[in-house]
Amino acid sequence: MNIIIKPDSAEQFLPEGATVPFFKYTIGEGQIVEFDTSKCGPPEPMVNAMLGLSMVDANTKLLMINHKKPGGLLNKIGENYDYEAIDTPDGGVQLLFSYRAGESEKADLTQNSCHG
Repeated sequence: MNIIIKPDSAEQFLPEGATVPFFKYTIGEGQIVEFDTSKCGPPEPMVNAMLGLSMVDANTKLLMINHKKPGGLLNKIGENYDYEAIDTPDGGVQLLFSYRAGESEKADLTQNSCHG
């Protein structure tokens, strides 16, 4: 995975319950939904990730930009989505979540806190 750069043509939107802006754009054949919680503290990364993951399907991937790899989130949904992570030059991380047939539908996206 290479670092993904949001194009100027990205469409901004704010899903209900989100605490940061989301962006939608196309790269190649697929759609990307992106949000950036790199300057946010808990529970904002988890809250926005759960919203974003609900938009992932066979044609749409979720790009999460964060200050670190979100261990609590990955423990919760790691069996339900495929993901790739890459470190960014500013010390953060980009995580690209994609649909896993037969598994993504089973994810409980209502639990948006880090505590189990």
